[in-house]
Amino acid sequence: MEIIPAIDIKDGKCVRLLQGDYQAETIYAENPAEVALKFQDAGANRLHLVDLNGALDGKLVNLATISSIIAAIQIPVQSGGGIRSLDTIQQVLDAGVGRVILGTIALRQPELVEEAIQKFGPEKIIIGIDARSHKVAISGWKDVTEIDEITFALSMKKMGVQRINYTDISRDGMLTGPNLDAIKNIAIKTGLKITASGGVSSMKDIEALKHLVPFGVDSVIVGKAIYEKKVDLKDLF
Repeated sequence: MEIIPAIDIKDGKCVRLLQGDYQAETIYAENPAEVALKFQDAGANRLHLVDLNGALDGKLVNLATISSIIAAIQIPVQSGGGIRSLDTIQQVLDAGVGRVILGTIALRQPELVEEAIQKFGPEKIIIGIDARSHKVAISGWKDVTEIDEITFALSMKKMGVQRINYTDISRDGMLTGPNLDAIKNIAIKTGLKITASGGVSSMKDIEALKHLVPFGVDSVIVGKAIYEKKVDLKDLF
């Protein structure tokens, strides 16, 4: 089980939101690169970066901050938020991002996902599925569609996708524990590799997720639990 610390970036700062609410933010650090170094020093093997402004605006906003993080560390990063074209994917990869996360554009233009995988390779492209009540949300989680998370995941699999980041929005930032049933269900029904996200509050939650490894859930993103010191970084790694 790979533990991937999250750095959510808004206005160049490291923040966390409650259930994706942009009005309910907490600023944890003015300099995200310093946070990234701290995670690396603690033993992290990969970081998860999100351009929150980008997700909302539909275009890259915090690429300079992301680039500063990459310059400060030696471990790979995955990044999403505001990536809506092949050119932008190329731009993010050129900046040093190892894996690009596509969300809104994957639902609106699924053919772009297929093109991206053919051009950059399936190991470079991840689909972020953020769901509320099992329905896919897009545009910085502001718009909840009527599209079922499993249906969407299977359509992405047909495009060549091998991995998804799955987030239960209702759990995100709430420290109430991950939605184990939903995570297991999407893993079993799709056969895709799953990175779980949302709700991790303790080492007990990490241990519970480990039981899903045989089903394809091989990694977990941890955010607020770290910032609120609900888990110890050294214990995590």
